[in-house]
Amino acid sequence: MTEILSPDASGIARAADLLRAGDLVAFPTETVYGLGGDARSDIAVARIFAAKGRPRFNPLIVHVPDAAAAAGIAVLDDRARRLAAAFWPGPLTLVLPSVPAAGLSPLVTADLPSVAVRVPAHPVARALLAAFGGPVAAPSANPSGRISPTRAAHVLDGLAGRIAAVVDGGPCGIGLESTILSLVGPARLLRPGGLPQEALEACLREPLADAAADAPDRPTAPGQLASHYAPGAPVRLMAGAAEPGEVWIGFGPGTGDAGLNLSPGGDLVEAAANLFHMLHEADRRAAAGGGRIAVAPVPARGLGRAINDRLRRAAAPR
Repeated sequence: MTEILSPDASGIARAADLLRAGDLVAFPTETVYGLGGDARSDIAVARIFAAKGRPRFNPLIVHVPDAAAAAGIAVLDDRARRLAAAFWPGPLTLVLPSVPAAGLSPLVTADLPSVAVRVPAHPVARALLAAFGGPVAAPSANPSGRISPTRAAHVLDGLAGRIAAVVDGGPCGIGLESTILSLVGPARLLRPGGLPQEALEACLREPLADAAADAPDRPTAPGQLASHYAPGAPVRLMAGAAEPGEVWIGFGPGTGDAGLNLSPGGDLVEAAANLFHMLHEADRRAAAGGGRIAVAPVPARGLGRAINDRLRRAAAPR
């Protein structure tokens, strides 16, 4: 049985106790629900990989309460401190040189000399980190490669019975995973996400090298595999209309099947928040009819870059 915990003091305390025991707890962040385990425990981290069916060469993001805690596990240079001051807490993950004596499980970093670290903004996530008192490894709380969860029900659809508990904090506000920026050497965008690239470049006062389209055999950060965020049904992109047997997700006025429009007004923030929930719903409809999913074009600007990144990986050959 997977416990469903309330996002109040008693639920947070129970979740922290489970983490201390080496168990796994899903919890909301402002981006998506994360599957948390003690980042210092080999057993807990191994359970994350087992529950998700995740390849062990794929590193995990470590969640900490503040920049001071981040400095205990990673080396923050001037660029990192500037970005932390501007965007933490928030949807930004930094890949930084790791501190060898930090005590993290080597499974977290996939034996790389770097670590991905984030300070989440969601009040439930922050309360859980404070109650637990240590770093929490937390990839998205879904089976590996599948659609990310933005509601507790999505977590249970994929992981019920495989994890100890989920803290139900309601829908996630941003709905896309964090932006991942590597500062190991020149600044490189590894994954577009909830923080637009333009904001990072304005803070750093330099353009970013874009490595987000790479599909390395051995990822240096989450979300780099070519096929990822995928529903069970095949996905067709840039669809101006639905073909027979398709479930159509729209964007903009007059597009999409009933109830499946990322943003009728063409708002990219709304579209990002709706993306994974609508992929879940479209996948359910497609499975019932034996069809596939079609998605209307989404502009490739601002958060649209992250939306299109997720859609390309959802549609990639598996």
